Amino acid sequence: MSSCWLNAQENEQTQDTTEVIPKRIYLTKPLGSEKTPIVDGLLDDNAWNIVEWTSDYIENQPDENTPPSYQTKFKILYDSKYLYIGVRCYDDEPDEIVKRLSRRDGFEGDWVEFNIDSYHDKRTAFSFTVTAAGVKGDEFISNNGNNWDGSWNPIWYTKTNIDGEGWTAELKIPLSQLKFGSSDNQVWGLQSTRRFFRGEERSLWQRKPVDQPGWVSEFGELHGLKNIEPQKQLEIQPYTVASGETYEAEEGNPFRDGNETNLTVGLDAKIGITNDLTLDLTVNPDFGQVEADPSAIALDGFQIFFREQRPFFVENKNIFDFNISQSEAGNTFGSDNVFYSRRIGRSPQGFPNTSDGEFVEIPDNTQIIGAAKFSGKTKDGWALGVLESVTAKKYATIDNNGERRREVVEPLTNYFVGRVQKDFNDRNSFVGGVFTATNRDNLTEGLNFLHKSAYTGGLDFKHQWNNRDWYFGGNIILSHVQGSEEAIENTQRSITRLFQRVGADHVEVDETKTTLTGTGGDVKIGKIGNGHWRFESGGTWRSPELELNDLGFQRQADDIRHYTWVGYQTLKPDSTFRRVGINYNHWTAWDFEGNHNYLQFNTNSWQNWKNNWFTNAGFNYAPVQYSNFALRGGPRLRQSPWGSFWNGINTDNRKKVRFNVFHNGRKAVDNSFNSYFIRAGVTYQPVDAIRVSAFPSYNINNDKLQFVSNLDVNGAPRYLNGEIEQRTLSMSFRLNYTINPNLTIQYWGQPFISRGRYSNFKHVNDATAKRFENRFVQYDNNQVSLADGTYSVDEDLNGVTDFSFGNPDFSFVQFRSNLVVRWEYIPGSEIFLVWSQDVSQSGDPSQGLFTGLGDNIFGQKPQNIFLLKATYRFVL
Repeated sequence: MSSCWLNAQENEQTQDTTEVIPKRIYLTKPLGSEKTPIVDGLLDDNAWNIVEWTSDYIENQPDENTPPSYQTKFKILYDSKYLYIGVRCYDDEPDEIVKRLSRRDGFEGDWVEFNIDSYHDKRTAFSFTVTAAGVKGDEFISNNGNNWDGSWNPIWYTKTNIDGEGWTAELKIPLSQLKFGSSDNQVWGLQSTRRFFRGEERSLWQRKPVDQPGWVSEFGELHGLKNIEPQKQLEIQPYTVASGETYEAEEGNPFRDGNETNLTVGLDAKIGITNDLTLDLTVNPDFGQVEADPSAIALDGFQIFFREQRPFFVENKNIFDFNISQSEAGNTFGSDNVFYSRRIGRSPQGFPNTSDGEFVEIPDNTQIIGAAKFSGKTKDGWALGVLESVTAKKYATIDNNGERRREVVEPLTNYFVGRVQKDFNDRNSFVGGVFTATNRDNLTEGLNFLHKSAYTGGLDFKHQWNNRDWYFGGNIILSHVQGSEEAIENTQRSITRLFQRVGADHVEVDETKTTLTGTGGDVKIGKIGNGHWRFESGGTWRSPELELNDLGFQRQADDIRHYTWVGYQTLKPDSTFRRVGINYNHWTAWDFEGNHNYLQFNTNSWQNWKNNWFTNAGFNYAPVQYSNFALRGGPRLRQSPWGSFWNGINTDNRKKVRFNVFHNGRKAVDNSFNSYFIRAGVTYQPVDAIRVSAFPSYNINNDKLQFVSNLDVNGAPRYLNGEIEQRTLSMSFRLNYTINPNLTIQYWGQPFISRGRYSNFKHVNDATAKRFENRFVQYDNNQVSLADGTYSVDEDLNGVTDFSFGNPDFSFVQFRSNLVVRWEYIPGSEIFLVWSQDVSQSGDPSQGLFTGLGDNIFGQKPQNIFLLKATYRFVL
């Protein structure tokens, strides 16, 4: 859990030369003949007398290397099956200890945490946290503290107690939930963190200067573990789901009669092949309790990235990740990844051929028949991951006056991911590789637009030196897709590539090709520790033929980009601030023809104030920007120089009522476009068990050159654009009621409307002209007429329509919500009650935002989904 703080704290120090901090050692002992401690939080069992206390925690924030407000001490015992930890957190005001309730991994109020590097690889660790209210938190730490995976939910036991000296906790951790070698005398990495909530203070058992890079590599050590045997994990979790769905019936549509019911069963299993490596299996998985994606709409044509929320794919996600170009500077397509698990089980990609009067039923998602995931890390530094998944052939059913036929809309598909990394050089370096494969079976005529197969391979590396202060790293990837001429032509013409674009001499559509092969990669060097100053500089590229979107995520190709980031941070609090950081960034980009398409500068600063408020502000200026994609296959379009800003304010998150606001704006120097976004929010915690939050947002987007369509007019192209006034309004509302750490009620709801109105239509005729007004020819009002939802254009005013296009005005309205009751009736076994609602429809663009929301949400019959899911976790 410390990740939220550590990611912001990673790079401070108390002096300008690297300190060598002595490793602390705790000597544990076995229980022997003593009776096993009862996990009740009281620390009154005789067994605790076997070992000594260790204390002397040191403050890490806000004032590193100073005595904390209150000390903490702990003891550790073990037997052949469990590790036992007893901890006392001193506090002179026990009535003031904050006991906020939340569901698992909530990390609210006062807490204490233990990180155990049982691999002792100095890069990965298992984290166990318990709050003063008795709420569990557990995360798998990887990449030396840069990744904290909260989806890891091991079975373990804990209780807490408050007394006159503060509060105490007992933890009982099965050795089967940890990974370690088979040596007779084990040495594990060990760290403990305490959060003293009232002072928003963190103290550590093993001191870590805040400018020291890394986290796991800086742990102390746990000694005395003798003759313990690695435990092979074996867990089986069957489930059953009963579901019912209600919605507004459609007259005459036999597939939409107003309600549906279903009963499914499935199975998840976790099998320890060795103590280090685990095989996860899922058969007919259900993800019904997963929260819906937030509403979003994009006018640039590119796909929207949504985070993975399905438990099977989230756990151990860090092993399979292969980000192409994440950087400290940002703005390098950081979401692009060789593996994007949401491709597995996606909505069917095909659509059947239908005639007027026919009704169609298409599945919402492609069924995952089964999936297996083999992953883990060995004692000698090999991180391994293999994922295999098969999704079913899915059919659309077409009804024509009672006669039905079926057409395939998604083929039987196999997805494979293999990932490996090897640590060496005393864990200061690694090299790795990845391979992904997508193979589709028996593509019918209606699915020939899909790739028959898609393969990607990659290598990555990182080397750190000078006590991990400096690093050099990068990756290189190769993609290869194969399919019909139709499929490869579609890939060449897709928004990611646009080989058909006018004036690009280095790319062209080849209608006879049946394969595409591309490359991409990233190389960077940086300094992240030892001092106030940090930096990173590097370059990333994606060749025109690179294609990752069968099993990965890629926004665009044909890009070569340089980036640099320089940051300065204060190291000690003063009378005004706890911490302050100032950053500088710049980016510049070319396409593979050598066109200089992009240059942008940025400076920003963030501040953690003495009263624990957080603020930030930043400014951008882009003197050069061209787009190969704005005209969707038309010529490269010059975009006017622009400036932007952002600013955020967050009040003290310890308060029962807390506020935040974030806003940003962007404007072209010639006012050809401007935008403004603001999101404000309030969170209220009236009692420890209840939290309510509301976050409304409003977005203004005005663009005088918004793409509408590309048309052919008497053999000549028309790159049709218009002036858009887009307004988007939404609000995310949450209510969390934690009855106890194992029984919670959560509600999330979001009304959303995005409305766009077009005017002043024009066509682009000189796409790279310096002056904005010279890039297009605008139509006069007497050249354009609107009737029955269609615009007609008479360019030469001879009374004859030269071309027409549909009215592009839009109003998209949506309301989504989830109500989830979760009861963990025994450790690892749960019951979910879920009620989901969805209203999605088109509104009237001429209406106001609030009127459009009201007319299209209130009084409408939503789609209601009710789920009852029960799981039972067998630990064998």
